[in-house]
Amino acid sequence: MQPTNRSSRILLPVKFWFVWLSLIVAVGLRYIPTGLLPAVPDWVALVLAFWCIREPLKVGMGTAFLLGLLVDIGLGAAMGQHALAYVVIAYLATALSRRVLWFPPLEQALHVLPLLLIGQMLMVLVRLVAGAEFPGWWYFLSSFSGAVLWVPLTFLLLLPQYQPVERDEHRPI
Repeated sequence: MQPTNRSSRILLPVKFWFVWLSLIVAVGLRYIPTGLLPAVPDWVALVLAFWCIREPLKVGMGTAFLLGLLVDIGLGAAMGQHALAYVVIAYLATALSRRVLWFPPLEQALHVLPLLLIGQMLMVLVRLVAGAEFPGWWYFLSSFSGAVLWVPLTFLLLLPQYQPVERDEHRPI
C-alpha cells in the first residue's frame, strides 16, 4: 500500500458567519484600487468558487448575484457585468463540486482555472458589447494568479474547521 499525502483529519461543519465574513472580506479586497496591475486576482470570484465547491447548499447563484451587484456598484462597472460572471462561476462550481473535491488542492486549482477564465471572458464580452476597448491579454493573467493562490486560500479558509488532533481513547469513533 502506498502512503498518501492526504490528511486524515475530519473537518467540523462550516460556520455560516465565517462563510459570509470571508465573502465580505473578498469584496473589500476587490474594492482596493490596484490600477493597471494585471495579476491581481478577482478575490470575490475566487472565494465564491471555493464556497460553491465546498458548501453548494449554502452558497450558490443567489449569493453570487448579490455579490456581483455589490462589486458592480463599488467599482462603477456596467450594471450586471460582475453579477453575470459570478452567477456563471457559481453555477459551474456547484455543478463540478462533487468531482473537484476528489482531488487534492493543487489539482483542484487546475479545475478552478477554467472557471475563473470563463468569468473573465464574460466580463470582457459585456465590456465589448457596451463599447469599451479590449483590455489586452494581460487582463487574463489574474485568473492564473487566482489559480496559484487556490492552495493557500484553501488552507486558510478551512483552518477554522479543523478538529483538534487530540484523540479520546475511550470514544469508539
